[in-house]
Amino acid sequence: MELILKILGTGCPKCKALESKVREVISENNISATVQKVEDMMDIMNYGVMRTPALVVNEKIVLSGRLPSKDEILNFIKGTH
Repeated sequence: MELILKILGTGCPKCKALESKVREVISENNISATVQKVEDMMDIMNYGVMRTPALVVNEKIVLSGRLPSKDEILNFIKGTH
């Protein structure tokens, strides 16, 4: 199964930082994944997310409203395999 990671956020500095960290984690750990940025507010609200940035792993919201560490991101990704 392909790993799909979605960064939910309207483009604020924390949202951009989360996207950057996610890309670093998958690169540093040789993880095969597709990273998608979701910036449309209606799409974000459809996930039920009220605070951004948020991270969605294979359509499951794993984080909302804060910027996690790289270790946390890796744990979120590994927890979905």
